Amino acid sequence: MPDDVNRSNSSLPSTAHGTNRNAFGAMEWGLLASVALIWGSSFVFMAIGLDSFQPGVVTLLRVSIGAFTLALVPKARVGIDREDRLRVFGLGVIWIGIPLTIFPIAQQWIDSSVAGMLNGAVPIMAAAWATLLLRQLPGWRQLVGIGIGFVGVVAISAPELVDSSATAFGSMLVIVAVVLYGLSTNLVVPLQQKYGSLPVLFNAQLAALVIVIPFGLIQIPGSTWAWPSALAMIPLGALGTGLAFVLMATLVGRVGGPRGSISIYFVPVVAIVLGVVVRGDSIEPAAIAGTALVLVGAWVASRRDTT
Repeated sequence: MPDDVNRSNSSLPSTAHGTNRNAFGAMEWGLLASVALIWGSSFVFMAIGLDSFQPGVVTLLRVSIGAFTLALVPKARVGIDREDRLRVFGLGVIWIGIPLTIFPIAQQWIDSSVAGMLNGAVPIMAAAWATLLLRQLPGWRQLVGIGIGFVGVVAISAPELVDSSATAFGSMLVIVAVVLYGLSTNLVVPLQQKYGSLPVLFNAQLAALVIVIPFGLIQIPGSTWAWPSALAMIPLGALGTGLAFVLMATLVGRVGGPRGSISIYFVPVVAIVLGVVVRGDSIEPAAIAGTALVLVGAWVASRRDTT
């Protein structure tokens, strides 16, 4: 079977291998670090936004600002071929619209530590979807690295999981988002390789607005205006929703969905570092050990793709 599946003649979901199946270079590590840094810090801005705005309003603002930011870049306004428009629309719905809508809702029912741990399953889900779509198992280095990294994420979350008040409903919502994230990191690969990240993500974010606008408008009456919350939406939208998704699409286009999704493992690491620097939080020994496992897992998964 050829490495790349048919990208445009089939109406079925499809993915492709990354263009770089060798070990990560400076470009790949730079993209990974940037995604982790932006998404890790996004939790701070989201928390500030939720102080005054309802979850649906936060999601509406961040997606709107993200789409507006990308619209300012001429390359983002390049047209998408007719045969791929439905795929890009679907990508926007399942990668941005639905997850960004249900994640804030889920975190009203579960602790952030549980959400972080469940979110750490994205690379595992990405590998499962890649196996299904490519009809080929990922390389052993990817599988080992993904497994080590997930153990690290669990270790990072372990101290808070002891006192968790998670509910089945909140966990179920996060699992739905994780399944969609894993699928999306695969579906975006051939689209990114064909058009580049900017036009794909700009159109995907416009599609996501179809989902987030109704929920946002409904929750406006329950929100209050506050400058700190409003200002926090700017970096959350421009960076966390606009730039970060573009960088993530670029990364998975280069290295494939499973390897690229290991950037998710670094999100809680960034959150911990920011907690220490900004709020003076203490670090549990388990979190230190977990961070070490994340680094080892990422290094193993970043080696040459042996499939």
